[in-house]
Amino acid sequence: MTADSAISPRKILVTSALPYANGAIHLGHMVETIQTDIWVRFQKLRGNQCIYVCADDAHGTAIMLRAEQLGVTPEEQIAAVSADHQADFADFLIDFDNYHSTHSEENRELSSHIYTQLQNNGHIATRSVTQAYDPEKQLFLADRYVKGTCPKCKTPDQYGDNCENCSATYSPMELLNPVSVISGATPIAKDSDHYFFTLPEFSDFLKDWTRAGHLQDEVANKLAEWLDSGLQEWDISRDAPYFGFEIPGHPGKYFYVWLDAPIGYMASFKNLCDKTEGLEFDDYWKKDSDCELYHFIGKDIINFHALFWPAMLSDAGFRTPTKVCVHGFLTVDGTKMSKSRGTFINARTYLKHLDPEYLRYYYASKLTNSVDDLDLNLEDFISRVNSDLVGKVVNIASRTAKFVAKSGGTLSAVVAEPALWEKFTAAEQSIASHYENREYGKAMREIMALADAANEYIAEQAPWQLAKEAGKEQQVLEVCSMGVNCFAALMTFLKPVLPATALKAEEFLNTTLDWSDSLTFMSEHTIQTFKPLMTRVLAENVTAMIEASKEEAPHKPAEPEGWLAKEPIADEIEYADFAKVDLRVALIANAEHVEGADKLLRLTLDLGGETRNVFAGIKSAYDPAQLIGKRTVMVANLKPRKMKFGMSEGMVLAAGPGGKDIYVLTPDDGAESGMRVM
Repeated sequence: MTADSAISPRKILVTSALPYANGAIHLGHMVETIQTDIWVRFQKLRGNQCIYVCADDAHGTAIMLRAEQLGVTPEEQIAAVSADHQADFADFLIDFDNYHSTHSEENRELSSHIYTQLQNNGHIATRSVTQAYDPEKQLFLADRYVKGTCPKCKTPDQYGDNCENCSATYSPMELLNPVSVISGATPIAKDSDHYFFTLPEFSDFLKDWTRAGHLQDEVANKLAEWLDSGLQEWDISRDAPYFGFEIPGHPGKYFYVWLDAPIGYMASFKNLCDKTEGLEFDDYWKKDSDCELYHFIGKDIINFHALFWPAMLSDAGFRTPTKVCVHGFLTVDGTKMSKSRGTFINARTYLKHLDPEYLRYYYASKLTNSVDDLDLNLEDFISRVNSDLVGKVVNIASRTAKFVAKSGGTLSAVVAEPALWEKFTAAEQSIASHYENREYGKAMREIMALADAANEYIAEQAPWQLAKEAGKEQQVLEVCSMGVNCFAALMTFLKPVLPATALKAEEFLNTTLDWSDSLTFMSEHTIQTFKPLMTRVLAENVTAMIEASKEEAPHKPAEPEGWLAKEPIADEIEYADFAKVDLRVALIANAEHVEGADKLLRLTLDLGGETRNVFAGIKSAYDPAQLIGKRTVMVANLKPRKMKFGMSEGMVLAAGPGGKDIYVLTPDDGAESGMRVM
């Protein structure tokens, strides 16, 4: 797509993921909504018709249970949360064209229609499923509502799908001493008919769709792994009691929340169409629509948006997304957000201490179009906002406006430094392309380079010195008019990121900052009296925000730092449990690539008279030739596991976060093959 809307005006519908109506908005959510809002504002600034809709994801067992806990109806619960969500978004200057709820009549009708189409096309299957059931609450239990002792390593207090200690996977009823998290009762196994979307039948369609430019390459590559390993049918039903929509023709059966959540995008837009004359639902959602549809989502929900969603849409007779734009998670000061450290920051807590545009700019300065995580480094946050926005951009206006005012408040008709203005006009298309491609960090760097050039020009001309010399009044006006025009251009480029400051700038400049066409130099134009546009970030305000976040968190012991923070030590075990693990020194007699495997190396391990074949996920860190002849430590009594590429007869010990940072453990000199590690 061209970034120049003057050539090709576009009709675009944009969504961001629906926040769950069971908790507050935090700064992790804001990574997505700020990113989306910037892109939408940019499109509108370029003259495109761009509509941004969202909604609260308002269904599911968790919401039903939370409402029960609070003594209110689910409808009252989601209404209160929605009001808080919308207030937070509004105060962060997120400009939705419509904000709705998945618990709406529009969504009920669309979900029922899509399900019926899938059913008529033969893509709904029914089969009995055995699940954990709470006999006291009379409720089927999702995996996270069952806890017990791991059946493999005997670690207590594990959830019903996998063990955090040994990584074993299992069903909830395989837990030892299982209990319902909701009531404390012992779950029983109970059968129920469930309804499934036959996703595997869309494998060929999805292999083509995921490689057709709708996704970032790294996302498409990940999905290719899932597609190659074979898709599973998708369970789209839940049993009563459940807060959601009942499946047509099946009393007591409800749509699983993730079926109607993405349909909520359509429902919110339908709600907007019903309120807006001339806006037609079918123009954007019919199969042959020439409008564009963009979804902004986090990397944790790729499967729902890039597999289930396009398959459902296509089968039900609707268009599929133009682009699914996937982003990473937020870290703060290099680590996962932490309540005890005060870095799990709610949006409202931030707003009580800091200007929302500080965060909008900081996120923009670091956002790319990849799925990499974004780190909010608080020291860098203070420095960058103060340096870039206050020290560079706003500084241009504050240094020059007073001299224009002294000359009568009207800008000169002369372009005092054509080469400098040419830099600005030459950068327009590049900056626009960066916005279009969601490379906001590149756009901000280019904008700040222009701000540097403008500040250098003003410093060289030193109008404050010229103003002291008789007869230099016109030169001062020309220099400062140049500065004001540079400021206007910078604020035009920054308008999608800093809408509130841009509005103040427009009042000062006595004009609307328009980027639907090329930049225009304001000559003989009267400006207003300059007023401060932005204040500096104060470190004490950031500290106060962190302290407030700590106070909001449940009190518990301080969390560890470094690697212990990233990978906490597992629950204690008895010595007898550890003694069951037989660790042995082994010589790596051979190492080789595994054809068709992205991460695995095949190792032949010599235990001193016995060899083992082991597949190790260390390909990203080691060339096979580096390993041959080294000694390492292996788990020798691990039950052999049949893999796609053969039988793996043990496990090599290694440390590190992954990727290129994996380090195979090696024993000290003198250790011999077959020796037991004590």
